[in-house]
Amino acid sequence: MEYIYGAMLLHKAGKEITSEALTATLKAAGIDVDEARVKATASALKDVDIEKVIAETQIASSAAPAAAPAAASEASEEAPAAKKEEKASASDEEVSQGLGALFG
Repeated sequence: MEYIYGAMLLHKAGKEITSEALTATLKAAGIDVDEARVKATASALKDVDIEKVIAETQIASSAAPAAAPAAASEASEEAPAAKKEEKASASDEEVSQGLGALFG
């Protein structure tokens, strides 16, 4: 995750996301840098319109709460422990979908 965070920080600062810039950012944060992961992250984000991905993610996340009441009414018949597991599972899926969008 820290590699994506570093790339987002560079993007927010208006800097180009390169292997060198990402390495410097991560080292400044005190992170032990894996050059292969840095290169993979920089090359994966090279042709990605990050602003577009952020906008699409915000639209998708704002639509998610609208679906939550329907899921809550279905889950109301289940035991409280089952509710907690269902919510954790949905969060994991949402996170996975959001990260997948970053890589095209």
